[in-house]
Amino acid sequence: MAGSSKFPLAALVDLESLIDLEGGTISRKLFSDQILYQFEQEKIFARSWLFVGHESLIPNAGDFFTSYMGEESIILARGKSGEIHAMLNSCRHRGTRVCRSDHGNTAAFYCPYHGWSYDSAGRLIGVPHYAEGYQGKLDRSKWGLIPVAQLANYKGSLWATWDASAPPLEDYLGGMKFYLDLALDATDGQPGGSEVIGGIQKWIVPCNWKLGAENFGVDHYHGVSHRSVDTAAIGPSGKGRRDLDGMQIVDVSFPGRGHGASARINHNHAAVFQNYPAVAEYFKTALAQRRRRHGDGADIWGGPGTIFPNASIQGFQPRTFALWHPRGPRETEVWRFYLVDRDAPEEVKDVLRRYFMRYAGPGGMTEQDDMENWRTATEGARGVIGSRYPFNYQLGLDRQLAPNPLVPGIVTMDNLDAPSEGGQREFYRRWLRLMSAAD
Repeated sequence: MAGSSKFPLAALVDLESLIDLEGGTISRKLFSDQILYQFEQEKIFARSWLFVGHESLIPNAGDFFTSYMGEESIILARGKSGEIHAMLNSCRHRGTRVCRSDHGNTAAFYCPYHGWSYDSAGRLIGVPHYAEGYQGKLDRSKWGLIPVAQLANYKGSLWATWDASAPPLEDYLGGMKFYLDLALDATDGQPGGSEVIGGIQKWIVPCNWKLGAENFGVDHYHGVSHRSVDTAAIGPSGKGRRDLDGMQIVDVSFPGRGHGASARINHNHAAVFQNYPAVAEYFKTALAQRRRRHGDGADIWGGPGTIFPNASIQGFQPRTFALWHPRGPRETEVWRFYLVDRDAPEEVKDVLRRYFMRYAGPGGMTEQDDMENWRTATEGARGVIGSRYPFNYQLGLDRQLAPNPLVPGIVTMDNLDAPSEGGQREFYRRWLRLMSAAD
């Protein structure tokens, strides 16, 4: 952020006074303050690994997909040799966006302002009046689109960071990689056998981006919000929104990293989809193959979970990525990617697609409950009186739980009857560490 070195955050805000993790309280200013929001763009979004898309969105040479890293628009493009590039969607001449479409196929990106053009790797290939205007002195090799510092393709999921000194993606993930695998791998355990189905759902919610991220990482305390959905029988078995009978649910956190996740043990997909015989048979066969590959780990399914700062995952019912793009301290642009097994029969994909969108997204019954909660929570953080009092994050504060040998992470909950906000506390511990770091 321009001027941040001139006016360091520590000179403007006493961060330590805003967060008391030992006491379990967090100032409402984190969810409404413009200064904090501006510094989040530099200290968090400019330095973290961020999920930006999936390779199945750009399968062919010349394909592109526009995404975001914080407030920065970026282009993901596949080159002639199949390589994937990620670069800032901003012309080097005057900064105008060179790509105005969400996705498509093109040989070049063309700036509508002065006509500079770039290839799929971001190289500057066209400059109007190059000879007579610049007398051949403009070094085009130095004026290509700005590339991300690092780009990683992990089992088809694409991640990027602006920080050249950031650790490799898998080091950044740590034990959270286990839960990401559960979302990305095929149902039968084949690594990376997934694809995005149905495009990307995008909508604006008048709330702070952290509320969605913390909810997925993990808030099992808000079940009261979805009682109406539970009675609507939107789940595939026709019983409720989800089918959790006989399932053990374990929530975990990753101290120092900010990630949080949930594991579902003994989940029977075939039984859940009993009203769809072809789908039930598919999951039954897949589970047998999964058990041959993974043994005791075959019956573990992941989700929800949040990879710090703003990528949330769900490995089952629905299988999805959710992105919380910041658009101001009181506004978030939410993106939903839905995943299915790449090799699944079309009938199976269609049933899952319909259920996923019925459950989540802007038209999903569950998401509407959450959006209303986050909207009013953000309103409650902006008032003169309300902002004087902190939010409470004390649930499960002093509880010590034994590790679970089946899943990595520090266990914060091992029964829905005893939820915890341990994952949220670790999320804000990471937030505080990054925001307090020297420039």
